[in-house]
Amino acid sequence: MLKRVLQSITLAAVLAGAPGLASAADLMAIITPSHDNPFFKAEAEGAAAKAKELGFEPLILVHDDDANKQNQLFDTAIARGAKAIVLDNAGAAATTAAVQKAKNAGIPSFLIDREINETGIAVSQIVSNNYQGAQLGAEEFVKLMGEKGPYAELLGREADTNAGIRSGGYKDVLDQYPDMKRVAQQSANWSQTEAFERMQTILQANPEIKGVISGNDTMAMGAWAALEAAGRTDVIVVGFDGSNDVRDSIKKGGIKATVLQPAYRQAQLAVEQAKQYLDTGKTGAEEKQLMDCILINADNADKLETFALKD
Repeated sequence: MLKRVLQSITLAAVLAGAPGLASAADLMAIITPSHDNPFFKAEAEGAAAKAKELGFEPLILVHDDDANKQNQLFDTAIARGAKAIVLDNAGAAATTAAVQKAKNAGIPSFLIDREINETGIAVSQIVSNNYQGAQLGAEEFVKLMGEKGPYAELLGREADTNAGIRSGGYKDVLDQYPDMKRVAQQSANWSQTEAFERMQTILQANPEIKGVISGNDTMAMGAWAALEAAGRTDVIVVGFDGSNDVRDSIKKGGIKATVLQPAYRQAQLAVEQAKQYLDTGKTGAEEKQLMDCILINADNADKLETFALKD
């Protein structure tokens, strides 16, 4: 009976996050946007799995792309005595102060997916080569469109550096083809629901549209749902991320292509570098690191699983 009571007390301490009781392992905070987006869920899962493997206790937190909430989560990580923070941030400019606050408290930050505006504050900033990936996606889009026709672009969240980089990569390729005519460009804030609504509006104003190039897969899925509802499955849609949802759509002949950015591996690399930094004071790499993206289409969609290509 006493043993059962002690076990219950220990479990309660784990759930409450009581210091010294939850685990003998060092705490690692993993902070991302909402897990409603499978990309961010994969990041959190990848980082947590690697953290456990390396002897850390992962503390998974979600900021919902709210910089104020993110700041509060940094306070939580600091108060809980986290040894390191792995972060997919809530805004390039708005995040700098939070990362600096953690640094002042002796807690190093390792950024993934999204950069911040300054260097020398985070230890690592590991991001996908969004420009290279966008060019891959745009080149495939041009090929699928037969190098001509009216198209729309769905932009990501304007405060997110990645949204601008991807859009710039698309533009630099598509502008080389004078018969490719962009008739609409709207932000859907990375949201499937907003993309559905934006696509409905774009279709009403531009019924002649033949293609949609999207800043991420979640918006591509929203656009495709709107096109299906309107009976316009002839419209070519290309995304960016490499999600399982778009993989499945590609295999069914729906969305035509996406660009894989290795979210799972990126998150694990951040944890590995955090471990090395805590052990040696160095990561062995530059602060800013780019990971190349891979085109996914009907030829290799079968190999895609959870933002990684299977051998």
